[in-house]
Amino acid sequence: MEIQSKIKEVLVDLLKVKPEELKDEVSLQDSIGVDSTEMVESVIALEKTFGVKLSPKEITKSSSINDIEKIIQSKLGK
Repeated sequence: MEIQSKIKEVLVDLLKVKPEELKDEVSLQDSIGVDSTEMVESVIALEKTFGVKLSPKEITKSSSINDIEKIIQSKLGK
């Protein structure tokens, strides 16, 4: 499965939002109002899903779907 669609699937489940609310290029805080606790939960869920170690600071700093995808791709060596 494509990384971006898997990220969205994880976030939709975790954050209880509709897929269309997740905009690829807009930060999660701006688009759906994700708070710091939800960001940490998102990092943990994404780590489990992709089997990589992510830094909450790294994800919070660049928290659009596109940015998260790039970070995960780099961790996976793609």
